[in-house]
Amino acid sequence: MREALFLVVAAVILFSILLGLVRVVFGNEPVDRMMAAQLLGTGGVGVLVALAAATGEAVLVDVALVFAALASVTVVAFIHRIWRVGEGPRDD
Repeated sequence: MREALFLVVAAVILFSILLGLVRVVFGNEPVDRMMAAQLLGTGGVGVLVALAAATGEAVLVDVALVFAALASVTVVAFIHRIWRVGEGPRDD
């Protein structure tokens, strides 16, 4: 019963990831797309943790931690690129 609940949670998170993927493809601004990409990373970590709880595989938690660390690095790289290109905050 408990495993089924974790699998349902994982399915709901996967649906959220699908909606975020639509936003990545059809986002208006680069920042919108980056935030949707962050949703994909966070959702992926959530799915891995839920699957680790459902199956008892501790290695999935390790993979989730690596994904979380990579997601923070991508945000830093994105911000660095935006400010180098000159698309940073505007003084309107």
